[in-house]
Amino acid sequence: MNSTRSRRWSRLDNAAKIFPSNSTPSDSKVFRFACELAEPVDPAALQAALERTMERFPLYRSVMKRGAFWYYLEDSDLPAAVQPEETPPCEPIYDRERRSLLFRVLYYGRRISLEIHHALADGTGALQFLCALVYRYLLERHPEDFAGAPPELPWGGSRFQEQADSFQKYYEKSASVRSRRARSAYKLRGERMPENRLAVVEGRMSLGDLLGRARSMGLTLTELMTAVLIRSIHEGMRLRDERRPVAITIPVNLRGYFPSASTRNFFATIAVRYDFSRQEDSLEAVAAHVRRSFRESLTEEKLRGRMNELCALEHSIPLRLVPLPLKDLVLRLANYLADRTATASFSNVGRVDMPAGMERYIRLFDVFTSPNTLQACACSFGDNYVVSFAGPFVSHDVERAFFRSLTGLGIDVTITTNLLDAGE
Repeated sequence: MNSTRSRRWSRLDNAAKIFPSNSTPSDSKVFRFACELAEPVDPAALQAALERTMERFPLYRSVMKRGAFWYYLEDSDLPAAVQPEETPPCEPIYDRERRSLLFRVLYYGRRISLEIHHALADGTGALQFLCALVYRYLLERHPEDFAGAPPELPWGGSRFQEQADSFQKYYEKSASVRSRRARSAYKLRGERMPENRLAVVEGRMSLGDLLGRARSMGLTLTELMTAVLIRSIHEGMRLRDERRPVAITIPVNLRGYFPSASTRNFFATIAVRYDFSRQEDSLEAVAAHVRRSFRESLTEEKLRGRMNELCALEHSIPLRLVPLPLKDLVLRLANYLADRTATASFSNVGRVDMPAGMERYIRLFDVFTSPNTLQACACSFGDNYVVSFAGPFVSHDVERAFFRSLTGLGIDVTITTNLLDAGE
């Protein structure tokens, strides 16, 4: 018997609107957070933990639907089931031809992985879901250690606050801030992995050592990583390539500037552009430029202007009346033009916190995404800082140069990779 009940639905947040139109087999718009435990994963306990976690995150029951003018999320009764990891990372999740949840939970050995479509959440929101899942798993797996009053997760808002669209909360209709159109950037090119496979190279380092090195140079950790990445890309550039700047895009968690407990998308991006045809190649020169760029871009005024600029398009009456098939074409063009202005991306998710007493069961967290070019993501847990490069290219010269630069700064790096699985 078919159910006739009216299903709840919700609009995609502003940042999410571009992702469904641009999801392809080679750019799935899927990213992965993983937690490596100190012991093998128990699938039954993980399934029980997922069912409890879904009660806390009802939006994760949603499927993507196509309306006349916009995509939207609709509540579903589809079951959420953990799966053994048997396919390459960040395989496509959204398929317009079938109803499916926008995330998957995988296990392999000691690892619990959450893969999620970007239309559902950003890195902060997805990390909260994974932390809640690991929290429930450890309560399920080791009940004797958390008897009585279990520890509390170190964050959380009301269900309404966690499902809210914070872009709409902070949008100012009167704002008229416009950014200058950026010139085309240097593009990484080369042979691509077969079958749209994703190559992942991760480096694990001491957070304390990295912070000490960054502070000695007057930099934040994200500034240091960005500067090293820019110089690593330059190592592979030919002289004629320097006509184009190296441009690194950096996602910014807007919750640090505009109070929000939303577990949906709430981020903006800034770009650091470095012109090697006019500027020095030394790490000191690049780092100084990166530091200035961050100081100029990371202000409430600049980020509010960027947020208002993006939201204004959504609120434009003419654009709202454009049918979805035509919107798809417009959003694909916008994505293509944005890609032309970026060389690579670096996303520092920051520190992962878990309740007291659970640290001894967890070794580390890591994160990476499925870009159509090279992207680096980083996060830390305890003293483990993990930088994960993911990209479609067979060559890994940039990654080698990046980690070699860090070892040159006195940082010990332990490398892991999926390249054997990816076909290398």
